[in-house]
Amino acid sequence: MSHFFTSESVTEGHPDKICDQISDAILDDALRQDKNAHVACECLATTGLVIVAGEMRTKGYIPIAEIARRTIREIGYDDATYGFDHKACAVIVSVGEQSADIQMGVDTDKNTNHEQGAGDQGLMFGFACDETPELMPLPISLAHRLTKKLAEVRKQKGLSYLRPDGKSQVTVQYSDEGKPERIECVVVSTQHAESASQEQIFTDIKKHVIEPVCGNLCDKDTKFHINPTGRFVIGGPPGDCGLTGRKIIVDTYGGYSRHGGGAFSGKDPSKVDRSAAYAARWIAKHVVAAKLARKCEVQVAYAIGVATPVSVHCETFGTGTVSDRVLEKAITEVFDLRPAAIISDLDLLKPQYRQLASYGHLGREDLGVAWEKCDRVEALLKAVR
Repeated sequence: MSHFFTSESVTEGHPDKICDQISDAILDDALRQDKNAHVACECLATTGLVIVAGEMRTKGYIPIAEIARRTIREIGYDDATYGFDHKACAVIVSVGEQSADIQMGVDTDKNTNHEQGAGDQGLMFGFACDETPELMPLPISLAHRLTKKLAEVRKQKGLSYLRPDGKSQVTVQYSDEGKPERIECVVVSTQHAESASQEQIFTDIKKHVIEPVCGNLCDKDTKFHINPTGRFVIGGPPGDCGLTGRKIIVDTYGGYSRHGGGAFSGKDPSKVDRSAAYAARWIAKHVVAAKLARKCEVQVAYAIGVATPVSVHCETFGTGTVSDRVLEKAITEVFDLRPAAIISDLDLLKPQYRQLASYGHLGREDLGVAWEKCDRVEALLKAVR
């Protein structure tokens, strides 16, 4: 029996995404100066105020307030009439030093096992499926493409009444066999100037945003909800307080796969919430790219201060060409899931994180990130054989 699945995305001007980008811009600056910097940076944004808090250990000097203002300006909050802008908002910084107890677990010279341990306990999931060229679920892929398109038409000044805050949501109909067939519903909400009419917004967004992205999957029965409240003038932090790490489902698979609960932004790669989630995606993508399954979910779990995962689990939902247990054994042979190995294999110490803080951390082939490359397919196939 056919069924529906829905995923959402938000633009870079959404309050929570502003905070994610500030946190990751600070991380990038720390890694640019000191590749061994340890950062756990959280941000809150509300009317006229940004608060940055957390822990940090670095040899460099990080101009946190300056980075926050620059990020806000680059997002597009550069005009006081928007209700929030980089010049007028206050920035409060309360960043302390990383706990010495945590250092003992993640520093090789202090760890009793003399290798880099996981920065915390936890479980992380990675997922891939054959619904899109980048091997991501179709609903979240379309939702991200819509919000990226919304930002693009705003920045190119084609629709000058648009403002930075916005959201999308896509409902896909699947066949009895679980194959995507069509789009049932598209929702787009965009902040706008008070002068713009609902009729103008509906026409422009459908023509310039939805049709270029979703056109071939929409039909006469597809429903469109564009600014369904009829008005979205107050947006950004004045409309809704933003927080780092509050869009973890948007950042990953749009709810299509399970999630361990840990956020990514503001965390250096010694935190397995980030690095192991990227590694699990890397592995799941290899399984699907190797045609060992049409759908694959990988779970990895850690204990704080311990390098080797406490468990590795693979699930192919009945689509695998070999058993999941055979895949698990092959995965542990081909992929080293100790934090130091993940960091090295995926080149995680270079500044690259602010660009990931909007429109998803996974499936980002457009950014050339290492966890989207499938360079071990032959090795995985050999291990399975």
